[in-house]
This record gives sequence, structure tokens and C-alpha cells, in this order.
Amino acid sequence: MDMAMKFYRKLPVPKELKERFPADERIHKIKAERDPEIRAVFEGKSDKFLLIIGPCSADREDAVLEYVTRLSKVQEKVKDKIMIIPRIYTNKPRTTGGGYKGLIHQPNPEKKPDMLAGLIATRKLHQRAILESGMTCADEMLYPENQRYVSDLVSYVAVGARSVEDQQHRLTASGAGVPVGLKNPTGGELSVMMNSITASQGCHTFLYRGWEVQSLGNPHAHAILRGYVDKDGKSCANYHYEDLMQLYELYQETDLVNPAVIVDTNHANSGKRYLEQGRIAKEVLHSARLSSEIHGLVKGLMIESYLEDGNQPIGGGCYGQSITDPCLGWEKSERLIYEIAELL
Repeated sequence: MDMAMKFYRKLPVPKELKERFPADERIHKIKAERDPEIRAVFEGKSDKFLLIIGPCSADREDAVLEYVTRLSKVQEKVKDKIMIIPRIYTNKPRTTGGGYKGLIHQPNPEKKPDMLAGLIATRKLHQRAILESGMTCADEMLYPENQRYVSDLVSYVAVGARSVEDQQHRLTASGAGVPVGLKNPTGGELSVMMNSITASQGCHTFLYRGWEVQSLGNPHAHAILRGYVDKDGKSCANYHYEDLMQLYELYQETDLVNPAVIVDTNHANSGKRYLEQGRIAKEVLHSARLSSEIHGLVKGLMIESYLEDGNQPIGGGCYGQSITDPCLGWEKSERLIYEIAELL
């Protein structure tokens, strides 16, 4: 035995799964309309503000669909100022490898992993979300080789703090075809994030899913500030005025196009105190009012939000409450979106 792995079954490649579960013309039309609007924000051609908002992890189809349907009604009311991109994160990074790893692993969190069922469930959930809300969504690129299973459905991709240094993530981001946000690493080094953006905006030849591929470069690759953890394990924020000015200055030292940042209001920025997200969002907007440089740089916010406040263990039985990180409940989230719109 040359590897300590059991090869259980061969899964369909993305092209095969797309043919089995194709996106219909309505989905193509919605995505064709939304993608240029989102790109225009990053290019500075649109003054709309992006809100990438939704559950920490998309753990069950019914609750996620109810959430995005509610979100679509709010979107209609704030459409002149805000463009909402629902978070449908189907892969969940785990610091120590244990725990729920997301819909793509376990379509039912209380049952054993089933990757084939998870890939199908992921594709169906994104399709239903688009059709029922009229909005294309965001997903996290936890596994670069899985990106093409939903590449015709998503309009935004995030690369997490644990993945941002990985070469394959950077190269795949360079050929993603939609805006990719790259988070600062958990240790907080902004130079690592800036290098990742530089790599993602470049063109590359590399090995991907058994093919030699060439990427065209992603001019909409950008920064996400999510806070960091210091050497003693303490959460530290990086959303303050001084942090945003530092990032602006770092961008000025590069040849990167479309300088931009999305501020993640949870994770280490809030110390996972999810109720702080509203206050953090307002502070970022206040900084943008004080500085034209920050105003031009900050393109949006990332907020963890679900139907119910907080979180619960797997099998907790509370419909619409996170089974991973705690999220802001619906009433608080809706009120916050309207407050953000008034402040813009």
C-alpha cells in the first residue's frame, strides 16, 4: 500500500454533474445581469455597496431558502444603494479538522459524510436559491478542485484565512471568472494577503483537475479584512480607520488594479461576538465618511446572519439557527440592512 487512503468511489467530474443538473435559462439570465453589476462595484463604476450576508454555513436547504427569500424582499427595498449577495457557504473550514465540514460533505449533518449526495445537494441549493430569490450567491473556495461544480451559478467567491497562502487557491482564483475575496491569514500578515491578490490577478499555467490549464488573471481579486489572532490566541480587530488607511497605502505600493476591500464584521474582528457585527458595520461606514480614500476602497461588508440568533450543536432542533459559528438573527439583520442603507 503506497498511501493510507481507501479510494471509495470515483465521483462525476463537474462537466458531468452540470449536464445532469443543468442551470436553466432563467438562471443564466439572472447571472448574466448580476455579474456585470457586481464587477462594476469593484471597478468603481458603480456606487452601490455590497452586502455579502448569510449563514456561517448552509446546513439545510429549507432554512437557507427561507432566509434568501426573505433577503430578496429586503433587496428590493434597498436596491438603489445596496447590492446583496447571499452567502451560501457549502464548505466549512475546521481549525483542527473535526466537526461539521459543510453541505458538500454532509447534506444531512446528523448522518455520515456522502460526497456525491453533497455535490448534488450543493448544486441544487444554489439553483433553487437563484430561482426563488432572483439573486446569485457567494460560496467559499475551500477546495479549489470543487470550484467548477458551481462555477456557472455563483457570482462571488471567498478564500478563507487558512487557505490564502496556498498556491492552488491563488492560481484557481486567477481563473475563477467572478470576483474573489482573499482574507488576511489568521496571523494577520497583510503582506501575505497582498501577495495572494497579486498572484490571483496574474495569468498562470498550472495543473488543475488532471489538465494543464492557463488562467487569464482575475482583475477583481481583492482583500477581505477579517481580524486576526495574536501569538497568545487573542482575537484582534483590523477594521478600524487606521487599519483601512494602512491597507489603502499598501495598495498604493502595488500595480494591482481595482483596489478594494470587503470588511468581515464577524470572526476575529468581532472576537466571534456576533452581536457586535452591527456596531462594526457602522464604524466602517463612519471611517468611509471621514476619508475619501477609505470611501473609495471599501466596497462592502461581510455579515454572518441566519433566521435565529446564535448557534446550536448538531441536532439541536432549532430551525434556522447556525450549527457552526453564531450568527445574527433575522430581525436584527433586517434592521441592520436598513440602517446601512440610511448611512450610505
